Amino acid sequence: MSEHQNIEYKSIWKDDYLKWICGFANAQGGTLVIGKDDKSNIVGVKNSKKLLEELPNKITTILGIVADVNLHATEQGDYIEIIVEPQPNPVNYKGEYHYRSGSTKQELKGAALDKFLLQKYGRKWDSVPIPNISVSELKQDTFEFFKKKGIESKRLSEGSRNETPEQLLNNLKLIDNGNLKRAALLLFHPDPEKFVTGAFIKIGFFRTNTDLLFQDTLHGNLFEQVEKTIELLLTKYTKAFISYKGLSRIETYEYPEDALREALLNAVAHKDYAGNIPIQISVYPDKIMMWNMGRLPENWTIDTLQQKHSSIPHNPDIANAFFRSGYVEAWGRGIEKITELCTTAGLPTPQFSPRGADFWVTFRKDIYNKEDLSKLGLNERQVDALVYFKSKGEITNSEYQTYFNVSERTARYDLTELVEKELLVKTGDKKSTKYIFAVKLPIKQ
Repeated sequence: MSEHQNIEYKSIWKDDYLKWICGFANAQGGTLVIGKDDKSNIVGVKNSKKLLEELPNKITTILGIVADVNLHATEQGDYIEIIVEPQPNPVNYKGEYHYRSGSTKQELKGAALDKFLLQKYGRKWDSVPIPNISVSELKQDTFEFFKKKGIESKRLSEGSRNETPEQLLNNLKLIDNGNLKRAALLLFHPDPEKFVTGAFIKIGFFRTNTDLLFQDTLHGNLFEQVEKTIELLLTKYTKAFISYKGLSRIETYEYPEDALREALLNAVAHKDYAGNIPIQISVYPDKIMMWNMGRLPENWTIDTLQQKHSSIPHNPDIANAFFRSGYVEAWGRGIEKITELCTTAGLPTPQFSPRGADFWVTFRKDIYNKEDLSKLGLNERQVDALVYFKSKGEITNSEYQTYFNVSERTARYDLTELVEKELLVKTGDKKSTKYIFAVKLPIKQ
């Protein structure tokens, strides 16, 4: 941590500064210096010896911690250094919980305070027990669904088929001292929204950002939400292309079903449920955007996600149940798997965008088909060229001239327009110029 983040300078002492000491104790520790201005120049503090005696007692009495208080005498004047160690337990100032984040101090309240307290006590949000809910209130059908999936994927033994819901919950570590954990209610209760506001999924079809054509909300427990959402995405919100191999009817979806499912499962398992906001899926003619409230682990970036990384689920109990059911793989392979599935299907690389407390996944579809291209104001040659050369992945000016029997100038005009519409990407110069299909690259949002 850099110096300005864990040192705070004050020219005089005020008892209110105990809040800063509280903030350091709850974060990574730090030093409060009394008798220096905010540029670290010594201005001297009066009654320094009296403060040296009083401060340790005040800190212990009001905050319940011991801090190292040192007096430094210099020619410019005296200053006092209060060195605060990070504390394993939460520290409060008269019932208020302060936290030093970056170079600012904030008072923690509501969901932020809940999260902080849980972390200090080594708990996660989904592992908190909820009293007075019995196993009999949970949904038997969901337990059967869970067992069937788990046995099929060999994550559960054949013997699990005869286990009671209580045995299953104990094996999943979803019961704590006789009480069901929050994760158990989200996973198996018929109506988890009784206990967790916003524990549902919202999906809408947009013609443009402001033009919503239709929408649905999906309720029930997490297994039901996932199944219903995937079914709706494939049957109502996107198209399926029908083909035949011999007598077999084959349905090909605009987006790989397994990639959509993996992204949805990631959103459900990593969502910050304390935020009380539903997962939101926005479907457009050319893309699907999935949003959930959930931060990446500290110091992680999008690069961390896209390389081999450890699995640090926001809700470990939910993630473990998803793993046991065969829904997800372990070891944090979700992002890699989504990317592989889209690339294999010839789709653009999905975009993963963490922005503060928001996490977005954007899927783009292969729009290089006559139906979609004809809506983009292209001439007939341009549509035919994109469909014909798609499998090759690139076009040159001379190939365009030959295929359509047109002049170099006409070919250049047509291809330049396709670059402007972001359907092709121009590479090389003069004789080595190629026009590469944007489908091979992440398409700009």
